[in-house]
Amino acid sequence: QLQLVESGGGLVQPGGSLRLSCAASKFTLDYYVIGWFRQAPGKEREGVSCISSSGGVTHYADSVKGRFTISRDNAKNTVYLQMNSLKPEDTAVYYCAAAPYTPKITVQAMCVLRNQYDYWGQGTQVTVSS
Repeated sequence: QLQLVESGGGLVQPGGSLRLSCAASKFTLDYYVIGWFRQAPGKEREGVSCISSSGGVTHYADSVKGRFTISRDNAKNTVYLQMNSLKPEDTAVYYCAAAPYTPKITVQAMCVLRNQYDYWGQGTQVTVSS
């Protein structure tokens, strides 16, 4: 069964950093747009950051711009989300998801169109608290 597995979550103090990883098994991520989404208790799942299949185009939600960086290493079949200057409002379960590349939809739009994603990971908890 095709899988995405997130790792790297945990408890961190405000101002701290974490790096999330999203690894794929049984399929290659080369031709997929990858999105990082998060869901806090009582809130809808929201797009945090997305990256094109080549890695050349990225998009960030305004709330994380300048603090988070998305990257991918297709040789390792892994996508990363480096999170710096974390705030308590970043607390959520973080999910990665994979969608087949299509030229019809921009990377920015992919951060909103959750129904475009075929594969989802199980999520990793990020808690920012002192």
